Amino acid sequence: MDDGTVCDELNKPLVGTARFIYNFSVGVQLGGPPEWKKAAEHGLHFLNRYFRDREYGGYYAHLKGHLADNPSKFAYGHAFALLAVSAAGQAGISWAFPFIEEIYDILESRFWDSRYGLYIDKRSFDFREADPYRGQNANMHLCEAMIAAYEATGNQRYLRRALQLAHAVTVRLAGKTGGLIWEQYDKNWNPDWRYHKEYAGNEFRLYGYIPGHSIEWSKLLIKLSGYIPDQWILQRAYFLYNRALRIATDFKYGGLFFSISPKGRLLNGNKYYWVMAEAIGASAHFASLSSQSFYLEAYESLFKYCWTFFIDKKYGGWYQKLNRENQKLTAVKSPPPKTDYHPIANCLEAIRAFQIR
Repeated sequence: MDDGTVCDELNKPLVGTARFIYNFSVGVQLGGPPEWKKAAEHGLHFLNRYFRDREYGGYYAHLKGHLADNPSKFAYGHAFALLAVSAAGQAGISWAFPFIEEIYDILESRFWDSRYGLYIDKRSFDFREADPYRGQNANMHLCEAMIAAYEATGNQRYLRRALQLAHAVTVRLAGKTGGLIWEQYDKNWNPDWRYHKEYAGNEFRLYGYIPGHSIEWSKLLIKLSGYIPDQWILQRAYFLYNRALRIATDFKYGGLFFSISPKGRLLNGNKYYWVMAEAIGASAHFASLSSQSFYLEAYESLFKYCWTFFIDKKYGGWYQKLNRENQKLTAVKSPPPKTDYHPIANCLEAIRAFQIR
């Protein structure tokens, strides 16, 4: 809750657990107290003991207490498991390193679709069946995790996979959908333009153009460009950032809209904390690279907006969601899958970007 009260002690998503490991690992990297390293290690032990499927491999998607109540296997969850162990390794937890290769191998053998150069979204508990749904979201976070794995190990195969995913989504798939990132696809990776009621409310299968994801991709492309000097990477980064900011900015109340229909109509005008955090991180990177004042001004404007409306100055943390007029919509600050991963990750990105500058 807003005051830090734990409102759900039973449900433990793989994504949320992995994000907490990441959060504490980043805190350690930034000079946090020894207790934060212990917290990250505690999370890793829990991940290994309870989420790990020792019969079929991989990680369960969700626990109730210590028991798996959703044994399905999701690429999205494995992306965050990979991100978590990579961040833990960078935080000086040496026994996390073997898990990087192990999770990569699971992704390679169970989720990788070599025909399309992308990861399958969901498989059954024993990996025998694949859900026909395909989504860009898991592949975006797998790109992020592969960059982190490369930064932790220096192994070029992780960087090559990150580059392959970035090109597949931001060039090949985006070329089918007007240049921006579309969320949903069929099993042959053709855009699915229809609204599926079964996806309504599913935060991992979002409908429409999500400008926050185009901005998030622009940040990942900027990071890739620091390791691989291919011209298309920066070109796509600038295009996605500029286009997303143009269609999503709320010039009346501030902040960024959440979703846009295929025809360019506003679908969801609410403001989400993760979108704003990603915009701050991306803007910091563009401000550090470009001589144009626009990007630094965008960073400062977005940060001021978040400081005014999203950041809880009494209890800390960020509110989860506001309506268009910037009124808080829920007192649950950090539901189980979320944590404060997006603000923490992008504070780190801003620190790194401005250190370079």
